[in-house]
Amino acid sequence: MADPRIQKLAELVVNYSTKIKPGNKVVINAPSAAQPLTRAIYLEVVKAGGFPLVLPRGDFEDILYRFGTDEQIQYVHQPQRYIAEEYDARFAILADDNTKKLSNVAPEKMVLFDRGRSGLMKTMMKRSGAGEFNWVVVPFPTAAMAQDAEMSLEEYEDFVFGACMPDADDPIGYWLKQSDRLQKVVDWLKGRREVHVTAPGTDLKLSIKGRKFVKCDGQYNMPDGEVFTGPVEDSANGHVYFSYPAIESGREVTGVRLWFENGKVVKATAEKNEEFLLKTLDTDEGARRLGEFAIGTNEGITKFTGEILFDEKIGGSFHMALGAGYPETGSVNESAIHWDMVCDLRQGGEIRVDGDLLYKDGKFVIDF
Repeated sequence: MADPRIQKLAELVVNYSTKIKPGNKVVINAPSAAQPLTRAIYLEVVKAGGFPLVLPRGDFEDILYRFGTDEQIQYVHQPQRYIAEEYDARFAILADDNTKKLSNVAPEKMVLFDRGRSGLMKTMMKRSGAGEFNWVVVPFPTAAMAQDAEMSLEEYEDFVFGACMPDADDPIGYWLKQSDRLQKVVDWLKGRREVHVTAPGTDLKLSIKGRKFVKCDGQYNMPDGEVFTGPVEDSANGHVYFSYPAIESGREVTGVRLWFENGKVVKATAEKNEEFLLKTLDTDEGARRLGEFAIGTNEGITKFTGEILFDEKIGGSFHMALGAGYPETGSVNESAIHWDMVCDLRQGGEIRVDGDLLYKDGKFVIDF
């Protein structure tokens, strides 16, 4: 018997997150492990009057990396360009049956793959910022993901569905309430100029002058829960230590430390997989600059799982992304990568904005 929560999750992301309308052209990028959720989303898109297309995601990249030439790895097919330029919505389903299958891929090959798709990234971000392209990333629990999170499959299923639908009876109503709550934080931040983050191993300042904070209330990620902006590209100065592993393409980089001067990473170290970190930083010019600064607000996500869709939302954390920024924030940083890295602030961290205390020990101190 199918888990009824799968269908509820599909209804949520189709009718709330992406708001599919009759006539919308929709692509569902899904790995084979996600078939139950893929079918449920497909059904809901059809019921909403959209035109769904299912394309595989993550099932064949290991073959390409292992046997492909540099030209093949970078190649972008014309249908992929057409989808980025002309489609109305995209669902990206996360569901790995082997989260480590790319662990032995040479970092330079992953850099080539990302470089080849930089145009797609730029197009989708531009259209998304203009309100022309809706997208959502949504998880489907698998045994491999449960193992990474150090849970049984049943425990992980409860965790995933619980994070996406804390109110199973009215999931849309829940996210509408969260939207109102996060709007108050965005309003407090409006028009401010400088962020200063301090924590063990971290002392970083960056400018947000002229930039817009965006609330994350389930429109683009499910689950959600953060407020973010794109820092002024040449403004970050100081150093930061990321207390959680930074994971990219299945590669886990632990103990990441970054030093910034005038917005650019000038030094980077890691306790594990440092070579991968350094190679990725050299993807392109924008890879060494920040595209995002964000505060996690989902207090239902309390532990690190190894899946960034959850980890970047951990209540009591902040994260930053190296690489491409979101145009709707005012960011102009362009890159083939967008690599989120998360830092826990619950053990002696704080965020001040224009000298005013916003966040201390993982909690907002403003009245909202």
